[in-house]
Amino acid sequence: MARTQTIDTHAHYFPESYLKLVADLGKRCGTTVVTDGSGARFIQAGLALRTGPITSQFYDLDDRLKAMDRTGVGMHALSLTQPMVYWADDDLGLQLSAAFNDAVSAAHRRHPERFIGFACLPFQNARLALEELERAAKLPGIRGIYMATAVRDRELSDRSFFPVYERIADLGLPIFLHPMMINNERLKQYYLINICGNPFDTAIAACHLIFGGVMDAFPKLEASLPHAGGALPILRGRMDRGFQIRGECKTVPRPPSEYLRRFTYDTISYSEDQLMDLVKLVGAERILMGSDYCFDIAYEEPARFVTGVKGLTAEQKSQILWGNAARLLKL
Repeated sequence: MARTQTIDTHAHYFPESYLKLVADLGKRCGTTVVTDGSGARFIQAGLALRTGPITSQFYDLDDRLKAMDRTGVGMHALSLTQPMVYWADDDLGLQLSAAFNDAVSAAHRRHPERFIGFACLPFQNARLALEELERAAKLPGIRGIYMATAVRDRELSDRSFFPVYERIADLGLPIFLHPMMINNERLKQYYLINICGNPFDTAIAACHLIFGGVMDAFPKLEASLPHAGGALPILRGRMDRGFQIRGECKTVPRPPSEYLRRFTYDTISYSEDQLMDLVKLVGAERILMGSDYCFDIAYEEPARFVTGVKGLTAEQKSQILWGNAARLLKL
């Protein structure tokens, strides 16, 4: 495809500086970089999580640019992915966050028309998260904050995060969420950890933001949900029913389904019908193009998917490909 004005808001990046820190210092926290018999590299976080294989497109910007040109993508919003930095102790978590954020900014300075990024923060320590937020927000190319759907054993409604949310909102930076994988024996077969686990993990996190009062406490806070909102859109009726009949759900001033328009969503649904359902539910102006680059499940041609959706108007396609993200990320 010819490269047009498009931005992929769900594109993962492992800078070499981040990988080196994991390899050199991660062992003290149970995480390291390992190589299998074929020579492929992985990040091994404890016994439960192995991320990879880490192919060159995860860290080589020249390889990435070739792939972007080949698939008609003009810009990537670079983001970290699992295992994030929450597994690390405070000192290493801060080092990892700073290494990632500096690398993203360097990528932007090298290719300002092709790369921006979402800063990673050591949310396991709110004081350090605020410290790195103030530093990273001043870096060229930082346009948002990346956060997992849970931080260790804390949900996103945990009050320890509220000072960080407040400052993020004041800075006008959107938060982009990413699942942390629900590790459960029932999900270990048939790739269910991603097919089922990640979409429900996203819904759980969004429900904590709604029922936990985060969206009401910070009306200026923008939060973006991956994978077309995961299971959240189809659960809106159940959320409203719980709000009607259960005392523990009466934590918000209006039905939970009314909060769905407070979020933005990427296009990673793998279904034209599902994407059109989302457009009808929240409006095309709340949807951003995403691919999940460069995992095997990713859209190989995310822009072609959007332009091929028959139910979208030309204006809506333009919004999703570029306009909505450009407005949200102040491009």
